[in-house]
Amino acid sequence: MMVAGIGSRKGVSAEDVLAAIETALEAHGLAVTALSALATAAPKKDEAAIAAAGRTLNLPLIIVDDAALRGAAGDTLSHSDLSQAVAGTPSVSEASALAVAGTGAKLLGPRIVLGPVTCAIAISGDAP
Repeated sequence: MMVAGIGSRKGVSAEDVLAAIETALEAHGLAVTALSALATAAPKKDEAAIAAAGRTLNLPLIIVDDAALRGAAGDTLSHSDLSQAVAGTPSVSEASALAVAGTGAKLLGPRIVLGPVTCAIAISGDAP
């Protein structure tokens, strides 16, 4: 399973989210078809642009609860003071991707930041 974790400022556009996903995938030499799901933190559940990106890509959007987000926080590679203060994790995108990818998941690298959106790619621990 490969998951794109999304973090964003309020009011971003679906185009912003899609561009961040595309940029993160390109950074790792991957196509969008490699993704199994999108993930974001509970505070972002009402961001229409993230849900719209999931619909555009025909991928489920999984909302990560606070406990799972905090549980994955220790494995993040990036640190945002704002993310830590607001969501309780140093990186919403990285922790979301890790939480959904499951036990033993690994980030392919640190999140990418594209304007108002961050995106991190995690792969499940059972992948080859």
